[in-house]
Amino acid sequence: MKSSMRMRLEEISNRLLEIDMLLSDQEIASDIDYLRKLSCERSEIEPIVTLFNSFLLSESDLEAANEMISDPDLKEMAEEEIKISRNRIEKLENDLLLSLLPKDINDDRGFFVEIRAGTGGDESALFSADLLRMYIRYAERMGWSVEIISANSSDLGGYKEVIIRIEGNGAYGRLRFESGGHRVQRIPETENQGRIHTSACTVAVMLEVDEVNDIIIDPSDIRIDTFRASGAGGQHINKTDSAVRITHLPSGLVVECQDDRSQHRNKEKAMKVLSARLKDLEIREQQEKEASERKSLIGSGDRSERIRTYNYPQSRITDHRINLTLYKLSQVLDGDLDDLIEALLAEYKAEQLASLESSY
Repeated sequence: MKSSMRMRLEEISNRLLEIDMLLSDQEIASDIDYLRKLSCERSEIEPIVTLFNSFLLSESDLEAANEMISDPDLKEMAEEEIKISRNRIEKLENDLLLSLLPKDINDDRGFFVEIRAGTGGDESALFSADLLRMYIRYAERMGWSVEIISANSSDLGGYKEVIIRIEGNGAYGRLRFESGGHRVQRIPETENQGRIHTSACTVAVMLEVDEVNDIIIDPSDIRIDTFRASGAGGQHINKTDSAVRITHLPSGLVVECQDDRSQHRNKEKAMKVLSARLKDLEIREQQEKEASERKSLIGSGDRSERIRTYNYPQSRITDHRINLTLYKLSQVLDGDLDDLIEALLAEYKAEQLASLESSY
């Protein structure tokens, strides 16, 4: 283990001792907020200290075995113990590296998933509906909440554009890598000659903005238009100007929302989506800057990048970023995304580990 990493682990161990002393202080016990903060910090670092103690114990075992090897009667047993201890130390060191990976503070935040039909016309819009159902089904499996923010339907029942908001424990951390181009290969129902068509949709995963700290929008930078909603909606449709279109003049971004009967609520939703898009632009610019310094296989932020292909004739789904192919298309489209997501997270952690190792 590198000395810099050992020093960091020793600092964490000393911090745990310090926290335990503070928690036993009667004066601190009366400060509920500080007590809660200390307890949270303790729960985060205690597993790391436990691992480090196991690592130190294994080092002691290895040292003792090395001392025994000079005794002919104990040599065979010592060699076996050396082998076991070295394997254990190697595994513990890797586990410690993983435990030192910083937790993304955004993992539990609410976010928007925007699905836009691309090349392929009506077929692309229908595929948008398939992707929407896939994400909603996955969110249901995970116990997350889902809200449809805006939907622009196509004539055949698909979506030209649809935006949903997802919130739940670890939700953003698991779906953050869905941004990019999604391509589908299948025979459309309207195809008489049985030819396979290729269509595409774009998915953007955008963090919900912290209204206080993240993005401040100058009112003079936006134009707000109201108009009568169109599409499904019963008697309400075309009777009031409840739909809202917000244009951000400096960037040219446009957001429409007409799903709610209240103009005020539509405006509020549209402003949240606009803020998320502006924040997403900021994040993507930062990611592009980082990518120029260190090539990342995933999470590059490039929306034009084709990340995944859904092939219906072969029941095949391929994630091009990590060269993963699965033959379980129907299960994936029904919300069984765990195999894909776990593979993407494993690659992401490997990249983080490589970066962390180079820093020690």
